[in-house]
Amino acid sequence: MDEIKNVIEIKSVTKDYEGFKLDNISFSVPMGSVCGFIGQNGAGKTTTIKAILDAINIDSGDIWVFGQNTKKDSYKMHDDIGVVFDEMGFHEFMTGKDINIMMKNIFKNWDEKAFFEYMERFSLPIKKPCGEFSRGMRMKLQIAVALSHDAKLLIMDEPTSGLDPIVRNEMLQIFREFVVDENHTILLSSHITSDLEKIADEVVFINGGKILLSGNKDEILEKHGLLKCKKDELKEISESLIVSYENEAYGVSILVNDRAACGKLYPGMVLEPASLEEIMLFYVNKVMAESKKNK
Repeated sequence: MDEIKNVIEIKSVTKDYEGFKLDNISFSVPMGSVCGFIGQNGAGKTTTIKAILDAINIDSGDIWVFGQNTKKDSYKMHDDIGVVFDEMGFHEFMTGKDINIMMKNIFKNWDEKAFFEYMERFSLPIKKPCGEFSRGMRMKLQIAVALSHDAKLLIMDEPTSGLDPIVRNEMLQIFREFVVDENHTILLSSHITSDLEKIADEVVFINGGKILLSGNKDEILEKHGLLKCKKDELKEISESLIVSYENEAYGVSILVNDRAACGKLYPGMVLEPASLEEIMLFYVNKVMAESKKNK
């Protein structure tokens, strides 16, 4: 496993549903990283995750996890992947003790001691039916399970959605601890970009089933910027630098794709860093504008 550079490799994957298409997507997740998978609800995040887990059949393309093709070898990866979904996957009558017994029969590397230690750390009652847990407790339960069978890869679909800031911060700390081991990797799907800005090493933006942008998070943040100018100055800005722009009450806000170049070319204008959320919104606006032009 030490020789594998990318834990996940997705190449030219397409999945066509009625009304939605995962459209020829490609990206990779480096080993030892936290990869933030960002997009609006309905953008294709969950469909992509299901494809990685071989829970749906893709129409074309290839997916490799730990260097193995998921079409041929998905059963070999079972023990090395921990999964956390938005909805809890356990029957509501099950207690922590019940779940422990079930997991011992599913995962060959199940660590009962670690599981009960996580239950205690997360303040989760062992004898209480999980159907009576709050949303935050349910997420903690899934994470406790995922961390208790020596998983090398965590795949999580909106794990912090709907949680209060204190619980969300606790979850992020747990994820940080997990990737201290360089053989551990996380693919974290979320539309809460502020969470990913804190912990992600890589980011992948998906919208309408297409990848809009992917790469190192810090490089993406360093590269992009928000240029502020008057409306009559917009025509002076090189089109090659403009991702998209928004008209505001007193001028125009432009997302540019080369902040350093803009600083040199337009020294008299205000140039600010852009957040991941702003970058995502401006790229989505670009797609929407281009779609209107083509109609």
